[in-house]
Amino acid sequence: MTCIVGLVHEGRVWMGADSAGVSGYQLQTRSDAKVFVHDNMVIGFTSSFRMGQLLHYAFTPPPRALGVDLHHYMVVDFIDAVRECLRDGGYARKEDEQEQGGNFLVGYAGQLFVIEHDYQVGIMAAGYAAVGSGEQVALGTLYATRGRAPQKRILLALEAAAHFNAAVRGPFTVLST
Repeated sequence: MTCIVGLVHEGRVWMGADSAGVSGYQLQTRSDAKVFVHDNMVIGFTSSFRMGQLLHYAFTPPPRALGVDLHHYMVVDFIDAVRECLRDGGYARKEDEQEQGGNFLVGYAGQLFVIEHDYQVGIMAAGYAAVGSGEQVALGTLYATRGRAPQKRILLALEAAAHFNAAVRGPFTVLST
């Protein structure tokens, strides 16, 4: 249903998103962005506009205690707050006693994190990631454009995803921390 692309470049996290809103065979171009800056984080979402709206307007990232490892903070404190927000907002689902949310990217403190529907927190060794239906095309483009400016890489990845995936559409939004 979408393509969200993120990368780390010189201590900053860059992130971009398309504007497609897809439901079955219906496709609308949305003006409410799938990527936004929230406090000192950049977040880009797929899965559901409702989830993204909750992350943008109802979610308050917890403070990171001095000396707490960044990955530990994301896995424990950040995810606990996300789970509570999505539950309170009526978005989190529970099947077979397993709670599920959605997929999104988070750029924070110079790191890019991939949050999966089961709330696992991934850090890609490549320094870039993509989520959504255009993920594979975008990843190939990011690989092929190493060495270029970050904003250009993201735009090329989103353009390639839109070219090869019917559920990805411009205009594109690119932000950074």
